[in-house]
Amino acid sequence: MKAVTRDAGAKGAGEIFRVAGPVVTATGHRPRMYDVQFVGKERLLGEVIKIAGDKTIIQVYEDTSGVRPGEPVEDTGAPLVVELGPGLLGSIYDGVQRPLPVLQKVMGDFILRGVKSPGLTREKTWRFAPKVKPGQTV
Repeated sequence: MKAVTRDAGAKGAGEIFRVAGPVVTATGHRPRMYDVQFVGKERLLGEVIKIAGDKTIIQVYEDTSGVRPGEPVEDTGAPLVVELGPGLLGSIYDGVQRPLPVLQKVMGDFILRGVKSPGLTREKTWRFAPKVKPGQTV
């Protein structure tokens, strides 16, 4: 997942009210629908799926075992996004664009909670030859 910049209008800090499997209810902050949230002490990746009054319902995309009410929730102020670019088709990713072959080399067959990894490598170079000129309709 690409790093995102925070929206100045979003209120950043809340806390967990309830945990029910992968669904977490939070209070004390005002995110927008589909904003990315970092949930709990391990900053697990989640996304706002419903706002009901002062409660925010978050779908967490990692195992929530051990996450408890009262732990922090951080709003990024931005939606979940993925990077597009050369090299994307040459790898295998999970649902939040973590490169599985790269993570397997580091930690084996099971991804630990809270692990973050860039979707595309910055070291690899690619030859690019544009077929259109600036200003030309594509």
